[in-house]
Amino acid sequence: MRQIIILFAFAILIGTSSSAQEGIVFSDGTWFQLLEKAKKEDKVIFMDAYTTWCGPCKKMARETFTQKSVGEFYNTNFINVKMDMEKGEGIQLAREYKVRAYPSLLFIDSDGKLVHRSVGFHNRDQFLELGSTAADPSRRISALDARYENGDRDPDFLYKYAMTKYDAMDPMYEEVADAYMKTQTDWMTENNMNFIFRFANSSDSKLFGYMIENRSLFEKQFGERAMAGKIQNLISQELSMAEGGDVLGKAKNVFSKVYPEKADFMYSQFKVAYYGQMNDWDNFAKAAVDHYDNYTAKSADELNNVAWTFYEEIENKKQLKCAVNWSKEAVKMENNYYNNDTLAALYYKLGKKGKAKSTALAAIELAKKEGEDYSITEELLSKIEG
Repeated sequence: MRQIIILFAFAILIGTSSSAQEGIVFSDGTWFQLLEKAKKEDKVIFMDAYTTWCGPCKKMARETFTQKSVGEFYNTNFINVKMDMEKGEGIQLAREYKVRAYPSLLFIDSDGKLVHRSVGFHNRDQFLELGSTAADPSRRISALDARYENGDRDPDFLYKYAMTKYDAMDPMYEEVADAYMKTQTDWMTENNMNFIFRFANSSDSKLFGYMIENRSLFEKQFGERAMAGKIQNLISQELSMAEGGDVLGKAKNVFSKVYPEKADFMYSQFKVAYYGQMNDWDNFAKAAVDHYDNYTAKSADELNNVAWTFYEEIENKKQLKCAVNWSKEAVKMENNYYNNDTLAALYYKLGKKGKAKSTALAAIELAKKEGEDYSITEELLSKIEG
């Protein structure tokens, strides 16, 4: 009986092991050994370039790589390897193959030349299609690159080539997209509008300029919300990539192109936020005073937040008096605990103890009615009373 149980358990173990091997089998070894193996078997290497913190990487490993059909195709056509881009040889390989997003799905020949790539999570069907393309020398990015370099400007080719470059997160997609649009006489076809909307990712590009010039038509096609999101993402992306003094210059340039009717306001508002984020309090104070001298705040919360920042960070009395005025305006707009507490703190910082005390007491009374914690104001009151 014991022997039967052992045999039964062994059968289950074998079955489990067999099932686990239905997906992709990844090879071990150094990068040099893997290249040698690829050369010996006359295969291309598929590399799953991942990191341990990448959620989509884990999702692919769990849901895509384990599929039987995926395993059958990739195990037959490629030498498969998983490589952590932040450890060991992965660090150098990430530099060599310019891996900037995860997962990066790389296809590399036995000479170490990158022949195809894609980025991001792929489900089973997408991943099989990717593998099919990478296995066909005429459809790989390396082959498309050669066609483009040799002067092929057929519209259908350029369209597909731009899409492939875009999916691979290759910055060259912008050049190819421009080349495709040069072949088009009517930019307002549905297909071309979709193309422009996808590829207009730089405020300096012709495609983006065309989209902004014809904003109403694109809003009709894609919706106002989608257009606003597209523009906002582009602005955020460009400003995050700018460095040092270039950030403000870039912001001014982008706002003037995208929102010409309110560019001055947006740039003024941006300067306040930018200097605050950089902890540059001298320029923050100057920018804030200039902004609220020229523009009206949208809410009491906006005024209260900037006034409180002045209380915490600014020592210049003239500038603090400006903050007092903003705080008073916030109280007029919304006479609540928080706005009065800020005003009391500013009075105290300016040495106006009488006004600070009366305003702090008023803030405490409001806090009691509103059910707010006013312990911080009590501490301020203790300081005022000496």
